[in-house]
Order: sequence, then structure tokens, then C-alpha cells
Amino acid sequence: MNPEQARWFGENFANLVANVERVIMGKTEAVRLAVTCMLAEGHLLLEDYPGTGKTTLARAIAQSVQGTNSRIQFTPDLLPSDVTGVTIFDQKSGEFEFHQGPIFASIVLADEINRASPKTQSALLEVMEEARVTVDGKSYQVGQPFMVIATQNPIEQAGTYRLPEAQLDRFLMKTTLGYPDHDATMRILATGGSRPRSTALPAVLSTSQVAEMAQLAASVHIESAVFDYIARLTEATRHADEVRLGVSVRGALALVRSTRVWAASLGRHFVVPDDVKMLAIPCLAHRLILDPEAEFNGVQAVDVMAEVVGSVPPPTERQPAG
Repeated sequence: MNPEQARWFGENFANLVANVERVIMGKTEAVRLAVTCMLAEGHLLLEDYPGTGKTTLARAIAQSVQGTNSRIQFTPDLLPSDVTGVTIFDQKSGEFEFHQGPIFASIVLADEINRASPKTQSALLEVMEEARVTVDGKSYQVGQPFMVIATQNPIEQAGTYRLPEAQLDRFLMKTTLGYPDHDATMRILATGGSRPRSTALPAVLSTSQVAEMAQLAASVHIESAVFDYIARLTEATRHADEVRLGVSVRGALALVRSTRVWAASLGRHFVVPDDVKMLAIPCLAHRLILDPEAEFNGVQAVDVMAEVVGSVPPPTERQPAG
């Protein structure tokens, strides 16, 4: 990526974020993280209370990029075929036809994902990793862009199934929208007469431009000193006292992909250590498996990750190549 391309990327990113913020007010950082996640070709896990705008966020991003959106309400009786689709025999043609499930959309909101059984949750593993669905031995591509925004309620735990580590690892980031501040609440109340508010949101980018931006982000330069910093961060999580299982190599690669997009969103064609520090918690904290005793004592993975980021010194100068 050259400086001109980085400038073009940054302008498009800012326009996209500003467009989404027309309906998600006062949550700039969360919106930027969601857009970063999409352009890094990853998926987002939102742990949030009901009524904070999760569905609106998914719909707004999809409309902003001329994409489609769908919402899957996860329940204990939901079947894998309810997510991926099903093959049905057509008596007229005498052949089996595949009927697409709601997973075939640009932005898919998987609402309260932890309410579904592990079998249904696992139906998402292949499509989240490879952007395709396999039904009766045949594979179907879901298209591009493709992003799953999954939510779980941090309060209600009755009747829920904890997400397995393998699935948590498939989410590029985990963050929260949270409640808006007073000023944002006032603006929402003043403009919230129509429902839903994002119905008339115009598109600011085409799906082909999104694909081009995702491809361009992969060419953002990262110095070997920054790679070393990311490696030291992930290694430090494995030696933290409260952690039973630290960040995997997949987690480190997720951080690399995210920092490239974040740097380009700021109009830079190279990554700096501050990009890594900014994204370390949303990219890595949910991948930590804490020691049972630490969990019992109320230790949070976010706090452990913040301690790791504070204890690992960032690079202050370039390392020689090789």
C-alpha cells in the first residue's frame, strides 16, 4: 500500500463510519471496531444488554455497503439446517434443490448465540472460517463481504450454553456497545420517531469497493519490531498467573490483520505499536481461558489482558531486517 492508497482507504473508512453513526450515535469506537472487523474479513462478538442497538448496527453496516442483512434468533430448539439451509426434493423436476438459510447474507446478526445447543453453534464454524456452507456433500459460497455479528447477554445465564473455545477463537474481536451517554441519548430520543431508524440509510460504498479495501489492507506494511511486539504480547498471556490457556497463533494472526486495517483507516500505509495496543484487548481478551480459581475470585479476561499490555514494553526503534 502506498500513501495515496492509504489516504483513499482512510477517507472511505471515515465515510462508512460516519454513515453508520447516523443511527448508532455516540459509539464511535465500537462502530470503528465493527467496520475494522468487516474489512479484516473477520467476525464480531458483542456481549451486551438488550436494547443497545446491536440489530441496528448490523442493519446499518449492511445498508452502508449495498449488502444484505439477516437476523437469526438463537433458541434451544434451533437446528443447524435453520441456519445454513436445507436440501428439499422437488417433485416437478425430480431433483433435490438447496434452499439457502439466513446465513447467506452480507451481515448476519446471530442474536443470543449462546442460547442455541452446541450442535447448532458448531454449524457456524465452517462458514465463519471459510465463508462457505457444506450441505449433503456440496459446498456453497456465502459471498463477499460476509460478517457474523453475534450477541450474548451478560446477565441472563439460565438456559444458555457456554460458547466453546474453538468457536470463540473464530471471532476476530469481542467488544460491547453499552448504553449511550446523556447527549447521545437526547439525540436518539429527538430523532427516534420512525422505526426502524436505519430504513432509509444510503449506501456509501459498493460491495466491490469493500472487497478492494479488504484486499488493499492486507498489503499494509508491518516492521519486524512490531511483529516481535505482537509475539511477545501473545507469549506473555500464556505465562500470566490467572491464565490456564493463553492466546493461540490464530489470535496473533487476527491481531495482525486487524492492525493493518486500523492503520489504513487512519490514512497510514504502515502499522505502529499504538495500533497493536489499541486492538490487543478486543482481539485477544476473549481468547484467554482463565484459571477456575481466578474466575471464582471475579478476575476478568479484559483486566488480565490490560495488565499484559501494560507489562510488555512496545518497541522504540526499528529492528534490522532478517
